[in-house]
Amino acid sequence: MEGGPDSVCVLGIDLGTTSVKAALVVGTEQGQVVAESCSRETQAYTSSVEAGLQGMEQDSRRIIRALNECLAALPQQQLQRVSHIGITGQMHGIVFWKRDQDFLKSYDAAGTIHDYVVAMLCDLKKPLMSVQNAASWGYFNSRNKSWNTDILKKSGFPVHLLPEVGDPGSIAGRTISAWHGIPKGTKVGIALGDFQCSVYSCLTERTDAVLNISTSAQLTISMPSGFQPPETPDPSSAVTYFPYFDGDYLAVAASLNGGNVLATFVNMVARWTEELGFQIQESAIYAKIIKAALDQNDSHLSVHPTIFGERHTPEQLASVTSIAASELSLGHVTRAVCRGLVENLCSMLPVQRLLETGVRRVLGSGSALARNEVLRQEVERIFPFPVVYGKDVDAAVGAAMVMFQGK
Repeated sequence: MEGGPDSVCVLGIDLGTTSVKAALVVGTEQGQVVAESCSRETQAYTSSVEAGLQGMEQDSRRIIRALNECLAALPQQQLQRVSHIGITGQMHGIVFWKRDQDFLKSYDAAGTIHDYVVAMLCDLKKPLMSVQNAASWGYFNSRNKSWNTDILKKSGFPVHLLPEVGDPGSIAGRTISAWHGIPKGTKVGIALGDFQCSVYSCLTERTDAVLNISTSAQLTISMPSGFQPPETPDPSSAVTYFPYFDGDYLAVAASLNGGNVLATFVNMVARWTEELGFQIQESAIYAKIIKAALDQNDSHLSVHPTIFGERHTPEQLASVTSIAASELSLGHVTRAVCRGLVENLCSMLPVQRLLETGVRRVLGSGSALARNEVLRQEVERIFPFPVVYGKDVDAAVGAAMVMFQGK
C-alpha cells in the first residue's frame, strides 16, 4: 500500500443498483492513490406484488449486508486509519424508515439508500440530502436549494418526509460508534449522486469532456462557473443539467443506447445463425464482427441505432439508410453501428457546443469503449480533440476524492 503512516486514508462507498463497492483511497504528495477496493453483488431485487408497486423494488437489508461484506474484506489495519467516509449511490431510488426502529407500518423519514446509510452512521435526527440527490428526485429548485413544497402540498404529498438539503462535499456528521475498525467519530460526508462522483473520479480539468460508453452512453461537460440552468427544464431537450460541486453544473447527454445496442446486434446475429442450423457462442461472434469491421476501414451505410429510444424522443426508434449492395458485409454493418452510436451522442451534445464551451480533450471510459477498437476509431474520427483512454469512471473512488477536497 502506498503512502506513509501519516498519510490520510479515506473510504469511498458506492451503493449501486446491482452491486456495492468500497474503496480505500490514500492521499500522498502526488495526489490520491487507490490502495484497496472490494465489490459485492447485492442480489437485492425483490417482488413488488405485495406492495402493489409498478416500479422496481429492492431489499435494503441485502444492500447493507453486501456493504458489510465489502468492508469485512478490506484490511482492518487500513480501516483503522480512515479519517473520512464518502458515500454515493443510486440517485433515483427512495427508502422509507422510522428513526427508532427498522420496520414499522408508518415512517417519519425518507431518502436514497445512501442517505439512509449516512443517517444510520451518524444517528441523524432528520435525514440530510445533497443538492445532487434532491435534484434527481424532482420537484426541487437547485438554484435556491429548496423543495417545491407548494406544488407538492396541493397534490397531497407528505412533505414532512422530505429531507433537509445541504451542499455536496459538506460533512453530514460523525460516526456514533466504531464500524469494521473505522474509529468512532470519523467524519461522514453528505451522500452524493453516483453520476457526479463517477465524473469527479476522472474529470481533472474544466476543459475536459467525459465520454462513457458502457451499457448506455453519456457525454458530459462542465459548464462555465456561474452558469444557471433554465428555471423550467425542457423535456424535449437532449441535454440535462446536473448539480455538480461548488455551485457548478454538468451538461449531460445521457443516451439509452450504448453497449446494449452492440449486445443486441450480436444476439441478433447469433439467433440468425441458429435459425440456419448453426450455433456459435456470442463471445465468438463479437470477436469476429469486430475483426471484420477493423478490416473494413469505412462504410457509407448509415445506422441510427436508437433501438431503445431516447428520453427526449422515446417514440424515435432505429433506422438504416444509404443501403447499397456493396456495403452489406458484417464489417460494413458493424462499423456503421459503432459510428452511429457516437454520432447519436454528438447529435445530442454537438461538437460545436463543446468547442464553444472550451473543451480541449475527451476522456474515454466504459467497458464497451475499452473492448471495442472499432468504437474507439469512430470516436477519434468524429471528435476534433485528442482522446485519452484509461481514466475509467469509478463512483466509489470519486466519493472518496470529494472528501479529500472537503477536508
